[in-house]
Amino acid sequence: MTATQSPKSPTTDTPLDTPPGIRPTAAGARPSGSGPSGGGPLLAVIALCTAVTAANIYLAAPLLGLIARDFGASPSGAGWIASVAQLGYAVGLLFFAPLGDTADRRRLVGVLSAVAGVALIAAGLAPGLPALAAAVLVACAATVVPQLLVPLVAERAPAERRARHVATVVAGLFTGIVAARVLGGLAGQAFGWRAVFFGAAGLTVLVGLLTAVLLPAETRPRTAANPFKAIAGLPGLFASSAGLRAACLRQGGLFGAWSALWTTLTLLLTDADGPYGLSLGAAGLFGLFGLVSTVAGPVSGSLVDRFGAPRVVTFAYALTAVSVPLFLLGGHALWALCAGAVLIHAGLMAGQVANQTRALGATSTPAAANTTYVVAAFIGGATASALAGPAHDHWGWPGVCAIAAAWVAAGWVGGALVARKK
Repeated sequence: MTATQSPKSPTTDTPLDTPPGIRPTAAGARPSGSGPSGGGPLLAVIALCTAVTAANIYLAAPLLGLIARDFGASPSGAGWIASVAQLGYAVGLLFFAPLGDTADRRRLVGVLSAVAGVALIAAGLAPGLPALAAAVLVACAATVVPQLLVPLVAERAPAERRARHVATVVAGLFTGIVAARVLGGLAGQAFGWRAVFFGAAGLTVLVGLLTAVLLPAETRPRTAANPFKAIAGLPGLFASSAGLRAACLRQGGLFGAWSALWTTLTLLLTDADGPYGLSLGAAGLFGLFGLVSTVAGPVSGSLVDRFGAPRVVTFAYALTAVSVPLFLLGGHALWALCAGAVLIHAGLMAGQVANQTRALGATSTPAAANTTYVVAAFIGGATASALAGPAHDHWGWPGVCAIAAAWVAAGWVGGALVARKK
């Protein structure tokens, strides 16, 4: 199956932009009077749900100082809460995301949203760090709803607009991450960190249940959902599909380069002896550059639908490759740092849309393929981040840029080698 072919799905499934009560007249045909090219209200609700739920993963990060002060702990003592959030997401990704191929996704989205909401309330009521960590772990494990919705959108989107629909949902995910890091910190300063968790709980339940109600009914045969069987099948799926392997390697390289630079950027900006010496609050405003991803998403989707995923991936790598020397120059020049931030977010989003579209179309089990893809990208980003800290300690900002350049080169070369074996 090529990157532009759709995953196998029942021909009776209704496209997302089909009005209620109208069904396609033939396989692949779209009814007259169907929604606009943007995908209609349901696609907008799905994108909103993706933004709200994805924000939960990063909700604690900007609140760590307030949490530490409230519990009488040091900032470093509370910092592991953010790591617990990432761990919870990884666990949920492995156990729940592959079930999208077999389970009723409407029910799964509703249940996970309710569980996440209850866990977020428990986090807001937590009497100490251990209880908070446990609640955050459960909330983030249940917040894998975006990775259930992306394959669903890819399955039901019209073939000529599949990448644009996927891009809309992915852009919602990145918008949620930015909102959590920027608006979450501001709300915490104004109302306290507990109020942020309570607000997130309300939004998660409201938007999640609304999405579950509005999702079209599934007519495919469903089998018993076994998460352990789904997890066991991921390595074989990765090995059997060259298209999936190429998408995983390419996105692992892009996400690794972004992670290496973005996770250590605060060290450069806040170093009292460095060229900038910004406060943590001022440095946090650099997170607004993540909004470039929101703008680049729909554009990337249109380019993938028009020119194909491989060309857009090449363009994404070109943007990222140009951004790395700009970040290196940004060690002393603020304009270069800003330009690099714009380019790397545009490159990351273009690569995400193109590679994820390719991964979703590479096998007949899109949810499992999507899980494999996201895990691979996560591993690439986490490994680069882990190396970026020691590189900064030993070689300063140039060492971080060297890690980013190595990941760009490894992702491009690895993807090219896999593509040649197809």
